[in-house]
Amino acid sequence: MHQSTPPADGPHDHDDRLPARREGTGWRTAAQATAHCLTGCAIGEVLGMVIGTAFALHTGATVALAVVLAFFFGYLLTMRGLLRAGVAFRQAVRVALAADTVSIAVMEVIDNVVMVGVPGAMDARLSSALFWGALAFSLAVAFVVTLPVNRWMIARGKGHAVAHRHHR
Repeated sequence: MHQSTPPADGPHDHDDRLPARREGTGWRTAAQATAHCLTGCAIGEVLGMVIGTAFALHTGATVALAVVLAFFFGYLLTMRGLLRAGVAFRQAVRVALAADTVSIAVMEVIDNVVMVGVPGAMDARLSSALFWGALAFSLAVAFVVTLPVNRWMIARGKGHAVAHRHHR
């Protein structure tokens, strides 16, 4: 019996007559990229919210501090990996900006809208379950909303895909 397509020899083999599927464009890759983004954002967000709450800063100042720190730590984590992979500092900065800006921005908008929207959360004390519960909830919602954004960008060779090219 004659086969019209040769058997696959490995997990990445494909029939050349079919459109090539970009590797790493699925939900799993997007979830990994979103978790990476969430790590940096969460470090900055939590630190900003804790500092703002501890010093009784106005809600706007607390949110601004949290956003600045989230971008800082988000970029820093990406740059750390790039620098370890041998990418020059200036190039690592450019790649981190290209890879993470949209993801961090979406995550921060959602996270802070939820945090500010939870009644009493921004006025709660650091020892309050409301403060920590709202913060955890806001980060979880931000992850869920950012996940499809990252998947869409990665499938188009943007976002985390830009940094991933430098790790190989």
